[in-house]
Amino acid sequence: MTSSNVFTRRVSLVVEKRRVEFVAFVGCVAVLFMEHWKRRQMRLNYIWDLTGFGEEEEDHNRAEYEFRVMQKTMRLEHSTPKIAVTFAIVFGVILYRISIKAALHISSYPAARSNIRATVKTTAAIINLIIIIVLDEIYGAIARWLTTLEVPKTDKSFEERLIFKTFILKFVNAFTPIVYLAFFRGRLVGRPGKYLYVVGSYRMEECAHAGCLMELCIQLCITMLGKQLIQNNLFEIGIPKLKKLLRRRKSELDSKQEEELNNSLQRHEKDHLLGPFVGLSPEYMEMIIQFGMVTLFVASFPLAPLFALLNNIIEIRLDAKKFVMELRRPIAAKAKDIGIWYNLLRGLSKVAVIVNAFVISFTSDFIPRLVYQYMYSPDGTMHGFIDHTLSSFNVSDFQPGTAPQQPMNLGHKVETCRYKDYREPPWSNTPYELSKEFWAILAARLAFVIVFQNVVMLMSDFVDWLIPDIPKDISLQIHKEKILMVELFMKEEQGKRLAARDNHHRDSGTSPSSTNQTPTLPRSRPVSHTDCC
Repeated sequence: MTSSNVFTRRVSLVVEKRRVEFVAFVGCVAVLFMEHWKRRQMRLNYIWDLTGFGEEEEDHNRAEYEFRVMQKTMRLEHSTPKIAVTFAIVFGVILYRISIKAALHISSYPAARSNIRATVKTTAAIINLIIIIVLDEIYGAIARWLTTLEVPKTDKSFEERLIFKTFILKFVNAFTPIVYLAFFRGRLVGRPGKYLYVVGSYRMEECAHAGCLMELCIQLCITMLGKQLIQNNLFEIGIPKLKKLLRRRKSELDSKQEEELNNSLQRHEKDHLLGPFVGLSPEYMEMIIQFGMVTLFVASFPLAPLFALLNNIIEIRLDAKKFVMELRRPIAAKAKDIGIWYNLLRGLSKVAVIVNAFVISFTSDFIPRLVYQYMYSPDGTMHGFIDHTLSSFNVSDFQPGTAPQQPMNLGHKVETCRYKDYREPPWSNTPYELSKEFWAILAARLAFVIVFQNVVMLMSDFVDWLIPDIPKDISLQIHKEKILMVELFMKEEQGKRLAARDNHHRDSGTSPSSTNQTPTLPRSRPVSHTDCC
């Protein structure tokens, strides 16, 4: 191995270590974000006089618990077939990648064979993006239909159930291809001589020699940027303008008459011609999915927070224009907090730690590199790591019909080949079985997941404990107001007692002033005049 290769291995190991630190940092930042929002929420509650709002709903919510439990089974039965559609589509995209890759390999055009992997990755990611955008709209309508079937008792219950169903369906729709690339691709392929085939003679797709991390990064990049650019921005601008254009075409007035009519209308009449306000749930859902993209797989796509920040800066202005120019003014309604959205954000921040731990441990080569360096390397370096990850296979063990079609492609007969896996060699007592190195690396991976998860969770809980939910100035002000309320209540009670006593003395004919001047003396024990001896 040359010095440049040794340097590259060392740099890659350092990058993987920095990746672990970055994921831990993002986990803590997510907790800081949640704590900041709780404090901001309490400040807004105090400023808008909503500190006691919503407490009267708790009894009603407890009364609904049995009703929710009774309908939980029906909800799951209706939602499961819809989620199965997403898995079927993901499997269809897998078949597309396998078939296109095979077709490009046998193509007679040199340009088609030169960039097979990049072509398949990019086109499959774009197809996934289109399917995700289409299914998002379908799943939104399905979630509303399922919620209507349940007939919730209150508007709040209807909204919470609708939000939860929509989140589950859209979350599975957006992240199923990503989860497949991160944790399943390349692990269900079998081995030489015993490959796993689908749809006849098509082998399951494998990862590149460097792993699936780069393809996962490409999928995340295209999905995140595509959803933000197309679904969140272009749709928000284009759909309202398209509806306005359709309303103009349906109108029987020409442009001049419409302009004269518009000048004669009052402000409230012009606002009524705008599109209806459908609520904030679509805006919240965009932020929730974006938060998941930023936190869940940040180990494979470290630029996700930067792209999210740039998108939000642009979307703030687009939303401002949409709410001011395209939609009717929303009707204000009191709300103590953001409701179920906060629970979803907090749940995602917890799940993100576990998911990133598995991505670092199982998707990248961070753990195998460490295990080799500290357990199997003779000199404590990465020299010989590639050879350590390769297993041997005797070409005579190919099953009939699965051997290479051109065995003399290299100019000589090949008797033994190498493939990336941790298996016993063909000359051992248990040929092609999983080796002890595989189990050692698996144990190290699981240990890393447990340690990393608990360390980051401990840091998150410490940050949560360190930062109070209520700002100190707001807490002191609420405490002062409670003291003033108690004093006011005591004064009112004292005034009521004095008024009642005055009425009592007035009815009995005695003067309260005389009663106050001659107070009743306390009774004392009688004095004994017995002579003392």
